[in-house]
Amino acid sequence: MLCKLAWGNVRRAGRDYLVYLLTLTLGVTVFYAFNTISMQVDIAGIDEKGLAQVMGSMLGDLTYFLAGVMAFLMVYANNFIMKRRKKEFGLYQVLGMGRGRVATIMALETVIVSVVAFVVGIVLGVGLSQLMTFFTASLFKTQIANFHFFFSVHAFNLTLACMLVMFVLTLLLNLRAVRRTKLIELMGAERRNESIKTRNPWIAIAIFAVGVVLVGVAYYRLLRDGFPLTATDSKLQEAMNQFGITTAMVTVGTFALFWGLSGMLIKLLQSLRGVYWRGLNMFTVRQLAAKVNTVCFSMGVIAMLLFLAITSVTCGMSIANVMNENLERYSPVDVSQTYVYYTPDTFDYYKEYVNPSDEADRMVPADTTVDLYPAWHGRDSSADNNDETGKKVDIADVAGEHVQIDSYLSYPFGGSNPSVTPSEMCKIMGEKLPKAFGGSNADTMGLFVTPASQYNKLRQMMGEEPVHIGHDQYLLTCDMGGELVDLYTKYMAGGHALTLGGHTLKPATDKSDEDTAAIANSAMGSNPGTVVVADELLSQLNLQPYSSSLLVNYKQGMDTTEADESIKYTLLDDLLVDGKKPGSWGTFITRSEMYTQAAQMNGLISYLAIYIGFVLVVACAAILSIQQLSNVADGSRSYRVLAQIGCDDRQIRHSVMAQQAVFFLFPLAVGLAHSFVALKVIIELVSIFGNMSIGGTVGLTCAIFLAAYGGYFLVTHLMSAGMVQAAIATRYSE
Repeated sequence: MLCKLAWGNVRRAGRDYLVYLLTLTLGVTVFYAFNTISMQVDIAGIDEKGLAQVMGSMLGDLTYFLAGVMAFLMVYANNFIMKRRKKEFGLYQVLGMGRGRVATIMALETVIVSVVAFVVGIVLGVGLSQLMTFFTASLFKTQIANFHFFFSVHAFNLTLACMLVMFVLTLLLNLRAVRRTKLIELMGAERRNESIKTRNPWIAIAIFAVGVVLVGVAYYRLLRDGFPLTATDSKLQEAMNQFGITTAMVTVGTFALFWGLSGMLIKLLQSLRGVYWRGLNMFTVRQLAAKVNTVCFSMGVIAMLLFLAITSVTCGMSIANVMNENLERYSPVDVSQTYVYYTPDTFDYYKEYVNPSDEADRMVPADTTVDLYPAWHGRDSSADNNDETGKKVDIADVAGEHVQIDSYLSYPFGGSNPSVTPSEMCKIMGEKLPKAFGGSNADTMGLFVTPASQYNKLRQMMGEEPVHIGHDQYLLTCDMGGELVDLYTKYMAGGHALTLGGHTLKPATDKSDEDTAAIANSAMGSNPGTVVVADELLSQLNLQPYSSSLLVNYKQGMDTTEADESIKYTLLDDLLVDGKKPGSWGTFITRSEMYTQAAQMNGLISYLAIYIGFVLVVACAAILSIQQLSNVADGSRSYRVLAQIGCDDRQIRHSVMAQQAVFFLFPLAVGLAHSFVALKVIIELVSIFGNMSIGGTVGLTCAIFLAAYGGYFLVTHLMSAGMVQAAIATRYSE
């Protein structure tokens, strides 16, 4: 009997349950689909070791956090359902039904709705996970050779566990509400509207103006200062403090905007008398002003959450795309090994802070470079260590073409002031240095200097013709792309000279090289700027050595996987000059490892951005939807009165739609405005590495998010129209 009654209630009150059902179904769909990532990676043919486990673990952990967000939404949505049905539950008790049976009916209704949402969500999630496999393959640039239908028991169990927690929490709150609410409150709930306090419109306008000023100043500060990522170590704390102030200003300003919105709306539309007195506009504005007063805080939160969702998706995926597009340029050889020299400054640092008594005694500032290949080749190293299979490693068996790139600082040994910096170049050209370069290593340390013979050998390894650089000429190289390469190209194309060690040099070409400029395998570029000069000139300058990089390609016809497995067990002893170390070994990485790391980073960033962004958008839309449905329920008597005094039904529905459009669009507009400003700064920062494109996958993803947001608005409007129609229809029976 109770089951039949519960089922009938769900069917009859299906419209009230629609937002709850939609949100819960979307949660199940997304939770299941994203937690099948490990199976998607396998089917997509991505063979990076450990990638599936890493991504699966991170997305699984994130699911628990997002499940908490969804649980809050379920409780919020359930409160609306309870508010709509309090009179019904009170009527059950008046007819003699005990509170225990009422609670049982509520529990059964919750079970029915939850099971339906879970089943539908799993079905949709299974379909979405199949489609996401192709997206995963596209993201990692692989081809699906053997696609087949799959079902993840792990994802199913994880999703079921999250839904059970939400169900139990919702059920307990429902039971608590029934037990603690008096019968008279249940029967009279429909007649009690929310207490509404109106504010002085002039005070509200003043607060609104303060909010506009705070947000505007915050925008200016962010565009002027950028993010603290570009600050040097000495100025990092100050930059963080200033960024904190900017963040506080935009946050306070956002809430002030919505707090004062009601007064601004009233005064603005009252000044437009032709609009204010037309139709039900006066009623609409008054309703808006009253409701904004009660939900201004939640609207501010929603605007900030939408800002985070839009920015995280757009920024995260765009940065991942930039990294992926430039990866081939960043990793030019099969394997690279760097060696970093001790400068007088680093020597003093070690001597004073790191190990004054032992380590510094075996160190010496480097006044010349050393030949890395003999040590790396094995004559001065322990390169014959056994690997895991017991086979002895012989580097000579895998190394083919190789070149050593020596990088010098642009000042003599013992000096400290760089001769060539981007800021000095901009000053000569009469241009402003981009904010992203201010305080960067390229500007504080200056550009590196390298001999033409090594540079041309690297070009030959990469199949390019050598470049002739005369004794009084220079060439600027940079592998980071974007604005930095454009700056160097513009400087050379303008025929500007460089002064290095008292020698005035002119450009050898009119274009900076970026295609053969990498001096090591890296994820984001290894060469922020290098001046290539003739070997004879370099030998006269006595410059301070900074680093050496050994770039090696395997022998032709050699299997890359086998060579990588062999070479990774190589151990290198310290290089000694007169019994002391002039430096220390730096990064050793193969191109395969670099591609694997980049693929993992690209996939993680993209999936985390989409996952977090989608849940935040759904959360914001669901909160707004429930708020607006509650507002319509509270205002049903007002709509009935309007109908009784002769207002057209269509005008009433338009008034409701206008109110809901404001509540949905204003937070979205503020969130988009915040995002545009933040993205402008981010694009300038990422332009160091290449042009950041907010299109393609990013555009499609944002379109899906906005469609979900708009879908909630449509559902809200349709449900509200039905509620208004039911309220208006009451006049004919009274």
